[in-house]
Amino acid sequence: MREPEFWYRPPSLTSLLLSPLGMLYGMITGRRMLRAGFDAGIPVFCIGNYHLGGAGKTSLVLALTKLLRDLGETPIVLSRGYGGKLRGPILVDPVVHEAVDVGDEPLMLAGTVPVVVARDRVDGVALARARNASAILMDDGFQNPAIAKDASLIVIDAKRGLGNGKVFPAGPLRAALRPQLARTDALIVIGDGSAAIAVADAVTVHGTPVLSAQIRPHEAALAALRGKRVLAFAGIGDPARFFRTVRNFGIELVRERAFPDHYPFSNDDIAGLIADAKRDLLTLVTTEKDMVRLRNVEAAKQIVPFAITLEFEEPLRLRAFVADRLFKARAKKFRGSS
Repeated sequence: MREPEFWYRPPSLTSLLLSPLGMLYGMITGRRMLRAGFDAGIPVFCIGNYHLGGAGKTSLVLALTKLLRDLGETPIVLSRGYGGKLRGPILVDPVVHEAVDVGDEPLMLAGTVPVVVARDRVDGVALARARNASAILMDDGFQNPAIAKDASLIVIDAKRGLGNGKVFPAGPLRAALRPQLARTDALIVIGDGSAAIAVADAVTVHGTPVLSAQIRPHEAALAALRGKRVLAFAGIGDPARFFRTVRNFGIELVRERAFPDHYPFSNDDIAGLIADAKRDLLTLVTTEKDMVRLRNVEAAKQIVPFAITLEFEEPLRLRAFVADRLFKARAKKFRGSS
């Protein structure tokens, strides 16, 4: 799916005409969010966003994986495996599975942290616990009430924000903003820009912490592209953010190609990109997530993966938040069992 351009423009006739459907969709989703979820028995951290499309959730999952391990925890990621054909519950094997089996994000994450894919999240919790998880990182699912969350960390892009602020299909929001803000435990603002200021102010009023973070490329990726002219392509939720990141770090981006999110690249697609790059002596670069879908394409060896990490401006504040939520989650479960 490629998101409509009018979502990220000022309210238009199209968004106005679709607003009644958005109100109905938002009302249904909002009521659904009120349901009590299943108690996983171990701390559950949900990484989500208010809107459809990409915002940096995968990078936050990886950052929290490292943080939880530093705190002595054994985290396992729980995902529905969007784009994969397997219903699960299944532990992703990065050697055996492909993106068509479990989805590109779970397959990419599985190279760093154990990932359980399950369409039924309750079944996924059971498998994660059987694999000795001490904490669960739920990749998406903020609006889904199936599992009770001990902390919901919401990601928003500082430059992109929430678009026209309307609910799907009139805009990108998954539900009306107010009930989503009420269930937010921490807001993570990624990048520079003013589009997230209003949302940050709204959650701050309720005492919710707002943390700023920046995308940083790995030094190996920068070294591989330094001094070269590149053609960047991506099939992710927000390709423009990837292209901005490439430019921001001094790489000469000559041409860019955006594809729909989770796009299943064919051999012809890659052959066309390679031919296009060779014609102007350009180096091909794409995201790690896109490379996961290309790992069995022989010609993809000519493409440079742009590996990134998420760096927090106040890492100790994030560490304190996570440690506090771990303590509160375990204290609550202890009181419930006594």
